[in-house]
Amino acid sequence: MSQVSSTLETTVTKLWEDKKYNTLRDVLSTMQPASAAELLAVLPENAPAPLFRLMPKELAAETFVEMEPDMQEKLIRSFSDTELKGVLDELYMDDAVDLVEEMPANVVKRILAQADPEMRKSINELLQYPEDSAGSIMTTEFVALRPHMTASDALTSIRRTGMDKETVNTCYVIGTDRKLMGAVTLRTIVMAQDDDTMESLMTTNVISVTTQEDQETVAHMFSLYDLNVLPVVDKENRMVGIVTVDDAIDVMEEEVTEDISKMAAITPSDKPYLKTSVFTLYKSRIPWLLLLMLSATFTGMIITHFEATLSFSIALTAAIPMLMDTGGNCGSQSSVTVIRALSLGELHFTDLVQVWWKEVRVALMCGVTLAAANFIKLILIERVPPLIALTICLTLLAAVMIAKFVGCTLPILADKLGFDPAVMASPFITTIVDALSLLIFCTFAGMLLTGAVA
Repeated sequence: MSQVSSTLETTVTKLWEDKKYNTLRDVLSTMQPASAAELLAVLPENAPAPLFRLMPKELAAETFVEMEPDMQEKLIRSFSDTELKGVLDELYMDDAVDLVEEMPANVVKRILAQADPEMRKSINELLQYPEDSAGSIMTTEFVALRPHMTASDALTSIRRTGMDKETVNTCYVIGTDRKLMGAVTLRTIVMAQDDDTMESLMTTNVISVTTQEDQETVAHMFSLYDLNVLPVVDKENRMVGIVTVDDAIDVMEEEVTEDISKMAAITPSDKPYLKTSVFTLYKSRIPWLLLLMLSATFTGMIITHFEATLSFSIALTAAIPMLMDTGGNCGSQSSVTVIRALSLGELHFTDLVQVWWKEVRVALMCGVTLAAANFIKLILIERVPPLIALTICLTLLAAVMIAKFVGCTLPILADKLGFDPAVMASPFITTIVDALSLLIFCTFAGMLLTGAVA
């Protein structure tokens, strides 16, 4: 659901047209950053930059982070160097890195020119990490405490440096070599005695990830362990940054969007649908459609090869769409179920035999039920000869069995080989199952009906 109501949009537009800037400032100051970003995106083209300048400094920076890249680029181009520097100074390091990654080269050059040397150095360091790794989504702004610090010292340190940190709710205790020793919550520090040391208060069993860990695995850990923040360390267990839950949610959304696109045989895109050009959508879809169309040529070859067999009865030809659709649907059910289990870490390649055994039993029950229902329909309603009905129903049973087997196997094999299992979803499964179902159908028809005629 949209966070900006049509009433609010109309009201703000009217205030803008009437040049009631003080009222606009009051309205914008009460809004959440995400809602403000969405509002600015739907206002007249000349409104966002002036309205952005009306916002309080901190709210403006938070709103800027929530904007789509194209809106961010428009604002940056309208900013003076002083205004750009002011926004950059308010950004957390991970948000600054995301901004640099999204902008075109000429805009990036201007951003880096206005960033202070320390931010520029940190941005360049974070950009060195592999794409989609924990290092690429972490921020280096966390509260670091020393083991000998007392609770009183820690609170003083947090007050002095906390405003510039991503979060102060969880602080990390590090040694002189920057190795992660433990974690301590702000609640624990506040409730402790003034002379209690961090070493006595900290939790040593800290869940962490390395900078090279895949971001999807990192996001899954937030769900698995109910985390709000996750420390990131290097190979020597030295603390280098943290990943926060908001970044993990962004990764989850990105990965789900990518998987849905792949399952529909579309090249993934990070642009909103309404802001994606027709040609871009065409380019993302046509390669897959061409590939699937060529692969479906095998289906036509099978029909041509068994033309004489299919001409035995019109009922045989009429059954082809039903057999192919049912097989494709069964394969899709299995593949989607297995892909979900793989993404949640519930399945691994070593579970393949167990998956086969489960899907074979499910396929047998589904196949028998579908075949029995179809046999009754063919005999009582369509008045098809029993032998032809039997041929169709035996094919249906075999098609369901094979579809379930293929649907559960291909995603697991793809995952084992290092490919995204989502690629092996509906379109590919359907194409393979269609060809196999038709081949089985024609073979059965040739064996049963030819023998009966003879």
